[in-house]
Amino acid sequence: MDYRTLGRTDLRVSLICLGTMTWGSQNSEAEAHAQLDYATAQGVNFIDTAEGYPVTPVAADTQFLTETYIGNWIERRGKRDDIILATKVSGPSRDPIRKFRGGDNRLDRRNILAAVDDSLRRLKTDYIDLYQVHWPDRPVPSFGGRGLMDITDGPQVVTVHETLDALGDLVKTGKVRHVGVSNETPWGVSEYLRLSRDQGLPRIASIQNAYSLLNRIFEIGLSEFALREDVGLLAYSPLAGGNLTGKYLGGVIPSGSRRDVAKQFVRYNLPNQAIASARYVAVAHAFGLDPAQMALAFVNSRPFVTSNIIGATSLDQLKVDIDSVNIHLTEDHLAAIEDIHRILPDPCP
Repeated sequence: MDYRTLGRTDLRVSLICLGTMTWGSQNSEAEAHAQLDYATAQGVNFIDTAEGYPVTPVAADTQFLTETYIGNWIERRGKRDDIILATKVSGPSRDPIRKFRGGDNRLDRRNILAAVDDSLRRLKTDYIDLYQVHWPDRPVPSFGGRGLMDITDGPQVVTVHETLDALGDLVKTGKVRHVGVSNETPWGVSEYLRLSRDQGLPRIASIQNAYSLLNRIFEIGLSEFALREDVGLLAYSPLAGGNLTGKYLGGVIPSGSRRDVAKQFVRYNLPNQAIASARYVAVAHAFGLDPAQMALAFVNSRPFVTSNIIGATSLDQLKVDIDSVNIHLTEDHLAAIEDIHRILPDPCP
C-alpha cells in the first residue's frame, strides 16, 4: 500500500480509502465488517463515511446505519488509533425522505455542533480525524452544472465564515483533528483558505469531489489549488458509478447493482457515457488489464490525488479495487486514455 500526506497535517493516509455509502442498504453489517477487516489487513488505514449514508438507496429506516456499523466494528476491534476516520456533516436537505435535526439542517453552528456529537456517538469514538462539509450551504453548480446564473444567495444561506468558525471550535475541543470540504468549487476552496489565513481558523486539508475517466472537471480549476495549496483530492466515484467496469455495457443493468437499486443517481445516465465507457474498457482489454483496475490506476497516478475512495458491495470487488495500487500505467496506456479524452472529454461532469 502507498501512503500520502493529508494536506499540511501530520497524517499519512493510504492511497486507497475505503468508502462506505452502501453499508446499511446494499451491504449488511456483517459484510461491512468483513470489508473493514480485509481492507485494513491490506494496509488501508483511511475510512470515509458520512451522517448521510447509506444512499443506495435513500430510505428513512436505514438512515445513520453506516456510521453505526463502523462504530460497532471499532468497538469490537479496538485499536482506534490505527485508522484515520473521516465523516461528513450534511448541509441543507436534498431529499424529502430523510430529515437531519428536525429537517432544519444547515451548516450553521447549531447544526455542526449537534451533528458531530451524534456522529461521535454512532462511531463510538471520542475524536474524528477528518470532519468534512458534505455540500456547500450556498447554490453551486453540481452534477454537471455549468455555472451560476444568479449569485443572490438570500438570508437563509450560512456563510463560509460561520461554518469554518464552528469547525474551528470542534478542533479546539479535540473532537475533530482536521477539517475538509466536499463537492466544492474553486471559489469555495479559495474562501476557506482565505479565512484560515486571515482569521486564524483551521486550514482545510482536503477536498472530496468526483473524479474519474468520465469526469476530469477537477483538473480545470481545482487541481491547481490541490497542488499549490496542499488541499489534495479525495476522489469519489472513481469508477463512475460502476460504468467503467464495463458491467453496464449494452444496456445491461444487473440485479442488485448501483443502477438497479439507486435510481436517483442519474449523473452517469448521459448520452456519451456508454460510448466513452466502452472505449475505455476496450483499451483496458487491449493491454490485458482489468477495466476497473485501469480506471482506478489512472486516478491513483494523478499528482493532485491524496486518496482514491473505492466502494464495493462484495469482497471480490474490494480485492480487485485495492489491488489497483499495484497497477502502474505506462506512457502507452496513458496515451491511449488521452486519445479517448480528447474526443469525448468529460461525458459525465
